[in-house]
Amino acid sequence: MLRGTILRRSVAILLLAAFCLCSACKAEKKEEKNSIRIGVCLYRSDDTFINNVRAELEKRVKEYELETGARVTLDFQDAKGNQSTQNSQVERLISLGCDALIVNLVDRMDASGVIDRVSTAEIPTVFFNRQPVEEDMNRWDRLYYVGSDAKESAVLEGGMIADHFRNTPEDVDPNGDGVISYVLLEGESSHQDSLIRTEWSIQTLKDAGVPVERLAGGIANWERTQASALMEQWLNQYPEQIEVVISNNDDMALGAVDALERADIDSVFVVGIDGTTPALDAIARGRLAGTVQIDLKQYARVLFAIAMSEVTGEEIPDTIELTEGKYYMCPQRVVEREAVRTE
Repeated sequence: MLRGTILRRSVAILLLAAFCLCSACKAEKKEEKNSIRIGVCLYRSDDTFINNVRAELEKRVKEYELETGARVTLDFQDAKGNQSTQNSQVERLISLGCDALIVNLVDRMDASGVIDRVSTAEIPTVFFNRQPVEEDMNRWDRLYYVGSDAKESAVLEGGMIADHFRNTPEDVDPNGDGVISYVLLEGESSHQDSLIRTEWSIQTLKDAGVPVERLAGGIANWERTQASALMEQWLNQYPEQIEVVISNNDDMALGAVDALERADIDSVFVVGIDGTTPALDAIARGRLAGTVQIDLKQYARVLFAIAMSEVTGEEIPDTIELTEGKYYMCPQRVVEREAVRTE
C-alpha cells in the first residue's frame, strides 16, 4: 500500500515537472517570437540617401509592431567609412544576440570579414546599397542583397536630359549651338553604382543621338561639400560654358546647385539620382531640374521583410521577386518639377 502511494506521488511529480517544462518551453518560444533584435550597419550615418532608408525602415518597424504586437529593436551602428570598424560592430551585434543583420558595407570588395562572422554565427544577413561581389554572395545561402539597378538609374537620368534636348532644347542647350556641354560628378571610384551610372548616363545620350561635349568630371565621393567645391572650380575654369551637370547622386547634385547659387547662375540644368527628401524639396522649389527616384518605402519594406522571413522561418512574400533567390532591385522613376508639385 505504501509502495503504491509512493509510486502515484512519483508519477504525479514527474507529470507536474513535464508540464512545467513544456510551459517554460512555450513561454520561451513566445518570448523569442515577440522580441526580435535586428542589427543595422551603416557605412556612414551622415549620407542623405542612407538616412532616408533608415527613416523608412524605422517607419516600417513601427507599422509591424502595431500590426502584430511584436517588439522589434533596430540596433544601428555607424562605421564612419571604416571597414575594420564595421567588422568589429558586426561582432558586437552578434554577441548581443541579434536575430538578423542588415548591412550597408563600407567596402563592397571586402565583404569577406562580415560574411565570415555572420555565417559562423548563423545570422542571416541582408546587404543593401553596396553589392558584394558574386563570389562572396555565393558563400552562404542566407545572404541577400537589396538595391537598385544602377544601369536603369543612369538610363533614366540620361533619358531625362535627352527628352529636354528634343522637346525644350533651351533647357539643356541655352547657347543654342546644338551640343550639350556637361560636367559629371562621380561617387566613389570603387562603388559599382558610380562606375555604371557614369558610363550609362552618357551612353544613353549618345544612343539617343544627342551631341555632347564633356568639359570636366571628378570624384566627389557622394558628398555635397566636395561636389560644391568641384563645381566652383569648374565654373572658374569654364565660365559660361557649362550647360548641364550630370551627377551620380542627389547630394552631389545639390552641391553643384549650391555653387551655382553662390555664383548667381540659374541657367545650368542639374540632375541627380536617388530621390532623397532634400532633392525632392529642391526640385519643388526650382533649384534642381530633376532626379531618378528610388522607391524608398519599398526599399525599406523589402529589407525588413527578408530579414523577418529569415528570423521567423516563414517564406519570403511572393510579392518580392528575387533574382537567383537572393537579389532584389527596387523600382525607379524620373521626377521633375511638375511631378513633385502634383504629389
